[in-house]
Amino acid sequence: MIIVKEYRGHIRNWEALCKELNIDASLKREAREEEILIRAYQTWGCEMADHMHGMFAFALWDEEEKKLFCLRDQFGTKPFYYYETADGQLLYGTMISQIMEKPGFVKELNEEMLQLYLSLTYVAGENTFFKGVKKLLPGRYLIWQNGKMKIERYWKPEFHPDESKSLEDWADEIHSTLKEIMPEVKTADEKAESFLSGGVDSSYVLAMSDVKMSDSCGYDEARFDESPLAKETADILGRENSRCRITPEAYFDIVPWVMYNMEQPLGDASAIAFALGCRATAEHTDICYSGEGADEFFGGYNMYRNAERYGDNLKTFYVGNTNIMKEDEKKRILKKYDPDVLPIELAAGIYEETEGLDPLTKMSDVDIQIWLEGDIYLNVDKMSTAAGLEVRMPLTDRRIFDIASRMPSHYKVNEEQNKVAFRTAAAKVLPEEIAFRKKLGFIVPIRVWMADDRYNKDVREKFQSDIAEKFFNMEEIQAIFDEYVGGNSDNWRKVWTIYTFLVWYDEYFVKR
Repeated sequence: MIIVKEYRGHIRNWEALCKELNIDASLKREAREEEILIRAYQTWGCEMADHMHGMFAFALWDEEEKKLFCLRDQFGTKPFYYYETADGQLLYGTMISQIMEKPGFVKELNEEMLQLYLSLTYVAGENTFFKGVKKLLPGRYLIWQNGKMKIERYWKPEFHPDESKSLEDWADEIHSTLKEIMPEVKTADEKAESFLSGGVDSSYVLAMSDVKMSDSCGYDEARFDESPLAKETADILGRENSRCRITPEAYFDIVPWVMYNMEQPLGDASAIAFALGCRATAEHTDICYSGEGADEFFGGYNMYRNAERYGDNLKTFYVGNTNIMKEDEKKRILKKYDPDVLPIELAAGIYEETEGLDPLTKMSDVDIQIWLEGDIYLNVDKMSTAAGLEVRMPLTDRRIFDIASRMPSHYKVNEEQNKVAFRTAAAKVLPEEIAFRKKLGFIVPIRVWMADDRYNKDVREKFQSDIAEKFFNMEEIQAIFDEYVGGNSDNWRKVWTIYTFLVWYDEYFVKR
């Protein structure tokens, strides 16, 4: 007998699986997906995820063999954590809070993570800020039997460039594949909306969907506000648009709620705006589409255009999309500094896997395995779940990645443009000015707001708190803050990263 002990996710190709595994397709979604997990495990065992498309993390108990089988999807869109107790029990779940509530858990800070966090702004790799709590990394499964644990990797990104196709061929393949995926993203009786920024990814997803309402975030500060572009796109596509106006007051007020529900500190300023957007969207839908994945798969970041210039030096410094503090600075500001705890070590294995491939592919793979899992997917999952919203990401799909894995880098990035083939595909359903619009990113006016004494009261207090005194050399972090307020806006990320850690620590180790 197989029992589903834990499951979070959405299985896209459920109709094909129901047919193949002889499951009643009329079952309600929860019962249907549990039955798919059970039958897939019975049929394919440890290779079951090779047959599934979607977003998932789960734990199955095999009663006959007294064996626990846990698995996380290929890209890590859903989290999974585990913890071994002092008496040899395994605690596990898709939320750290589940583990914390169980007998045998001892709450201790893993202070080593702070050193990595100050560079990356998110929690990368298998360790967490809670000592002993580990992440099951993407593309892995865990078996627990007779008190022993085994972790195996069932999938990893692999790249095999194919020079035989033209740009139009690649665009056609992207478009036809997304056309095949979109009907799987929801059932006919489900109602969904779609997040929409001014960028090509969310615009393409919206254009390829049948949703009637799009959801955007906006600010009163016009230079940061993409919502007029989003509204323009929605109008062109004949869809409605709902705008969530984000004020600095609302932004700072929600920070403790975000850090608590994130379960790990996250220094990505857009996470706060995303949380507010999720809350607003959850007022009128249960399901919303989002466009994550395409940037990392198809060369979407502007820094990727420097890939060739970096060359072999990449493996000495590139650890993912963010790297805001160097070692000499961390050595100055931290009371405890370990010279052996280096962010680049997290990427060392990835560089070994991509040996011989071009620099852009190496950068993309680092971001797919480290940045996407540690920042983007964590943020999407935690904030949507906390808001009572289910976010589905059509572009994060093995079938989409398969195209990217075969596409030569010169169809991803050239001197003038990033995401070239992807944009060419999007132009089949979008006006060229939208499909080829310069990437803006999910921008937030935090660099302006946080220097304003009307809004930064809690930031100032946290920087002067007993919590800060516990971890930091106070005069050093105060100098960073003072320099920022004095006009060096480049320091805003450092200030925000220190602040989010302090807020998170307050939530988990002071208030609770």
